Amino acid sequence: MELRGAGITVFCGSSPGANPVFLDTARQLGAALGTAGATLVYGGASVGLMGAVADAALGAGGKVLGVIPQQLVDRELAHKGLTQLRVVASMHERKTIMSDQAAGYVVLPGGYGTWEECFEVITWKQVGLHKKVVVLLNVANYYAPLLAMVEAAVEQQFMRPAFKNYLLVARDVPEAMALLRAYAEPAEPLAKWT
Repeated sequence: MELRGAGITVFCGSSPGANPVFLDTARQLGAALGTAGATLVYGGASVGLMGAVADAALGAGGKVLGVIPQQLVDRELAHKGLTQLRVVASMHERKTIMSDQAAGYVVLPGGYGTWEECFEVITWKQVGLHKKVVVLLNVANYYAPLLAMVEAAVEQQFMRPAFKNYLLVARDVPEAMALLRAYAEPAEPLAKWT
C-alpha cells in the first residue's frame, strides 16, 4: 500500500499503560506515519497512547484527523492541536467515520474500547465488508493472551484457520510499517461463507 496520502486508523488506549514501552511505541508509530506522509485517523483524545500517537505524527509533519464524541469533548479530553477534529454525537458515528477514512488499521495496546474496535473491523473483514489490512502491534507481548484465544477459537472450530491471517501481527513499529506497505488487497472478495 502507498502510505503517502493514505488514512491509517489507529486504535489505542486513552491511558499510557503501566509499561513505558507502550507510550514510546505510540510515539514511534505516530512519527513513522507522519514521516511517511500518511494521515493518522484516531479517536481525537489528548491523553494516553491516543495523545502520544497524535502529538508524534504532528511533530513529524503529518496530518491528523481526530474523531471524538461530544460527551468526551465535554470532559475536556479532546486534542486541540489537530489538523482536523470532528465532533460527533455517538461512538457509532465515530467508528463509522474512522473506518470510512481508513486505508488500513493499526492496533496498539488498550482496553475494552480498543479491543472492540479491533474486533469490529476484523469481523467486517471476515464477512466481506472490506479488504483492508489490520495490523496488531503486539508491544511487549501485550496481546499474547488475545492471540492465544484466537488459536483456541481455531482449535475449537469457531474460526477457520485462514481467518487468523486477517489480523497481521507486528512486534514493533518498523515491522508494522512494513506490513502496511507490503499489503495488497486480495482480488477475491473476503467472506466467511465462501
